[in-house]
Amino acid sequence: MLKYEVIIYWSQEDGAFIAEAPELPGCAADGRTYQEALANVEVIIQEWIETAKELGRPIPSPKGRLVFA
Repeated sequence: MLKYEVIIYWSQEDGAFIAEAPELPGCAADGRTYQEALANVEVIIQEWIETAKELGRPIPSPKGRLVFA
């Protein structure tokens, strides 16, 4: 189970919902619906973590609360 915070918002420019995991730099996905954006970012979070492991990069521990706004 992923415990990273996800922020979801509507992007008028993209015409889609954007879902970001701010604790994982560059980790974001989009979707036509809120639910689709959330499902997509869950996959991207897993891929982000797998890639970081493969490259030997640090993986931040999930904080569970918004600390970036």
